[in-house]
Amino acid sequence: MAITILGAGGWVGSALSDYLCQLGHAVKRIDRTNLSSWLEASDLHGPIIYAIGLTADFRQRPHETCRAHVDLISRVLQRKGIDQLVYLSSTRVYSRSADTSESAALPCLSSDPSDLYNLSKLLGEALVLQDPRPGMRVVRLSNVVGPGQPRSTFIGALLAEAKATNSVTIRQPASAEKDYVALVDVVRLLPEIAQHAQKRLYNLGSGFNSSHSEVANWLERQGIEVKFSNSPEGCPSFPPIQIERLCEEFVPPGHPFRQNLL
Repeated sequence: MAITILGAGGWVGSALSDYLCQLGHAVKRIDRTNLSSWLEASDLHGPIIYAIGLTADFRQRPHETCRAHVDLISRVLQRKGIDQLVYLSSTRVYSRSADTSESAALPCLSSDPSDLYNLSKLLGEALVLQDPRPGMRVVRLSNVVGPGQPRSTFIGALLAEAKATNSVTIRQPASAEKDYVALVDVVRLLPEIAQHAQKRLYNLGSGFNSSHSEVANWLERQGIEVKFSNSPEGCPSFPPIQIERLCEEFVPPGHPFRQNLL
């Protein structure tokens, strides 16, 4: 079976492509170099996983963010022949919500630059979820950790600093916390969701939070000196991500997916 990965040049897209190839699937790797030609192709059959997006630099590149999260997925959905697609969104859309279930109403503040990301992801989600084809799905992805961690992520920046200086300074409160999910679980579950999901929207996270203090303790166990800034920058603490919908279909009881990563 051929599976198309849009955004195969990115960290998650590349790892997903490699994983699928190891399983013997025919993988169409689509990145910036061949995206235009793929969009003009006549044969777009088979599952598609949409892993295109901006992360840390979205505040400086608002128009590129909207093109990646909204304009391009709109173009993809308008192509004939597609019957299965998974759009990768983010659990960051819960940043102003105490309810992290897939059915929660999610507030945003358009005047806040940080909410541009959330608004663009939610609009991309809306395009997918309002498509009448039942195989169009959305996965809200949590904070992924794994080999080759990009420096643009919180954990990646800490690891790069630790490698360079054997010490790190965390410029956010020790009590701030996030949900982290292992890359190995992400690449295993996304193809399953694309082909076998019963619903159209899923959270993909671990279901529990780890605080920056726990991250610091893990780094110290690796021999890294950790300091917290005297005037830490603001960082929202997210409530735990609800993953009951995901677990009911795809995660057997007792699977290590539910274990703490730190």
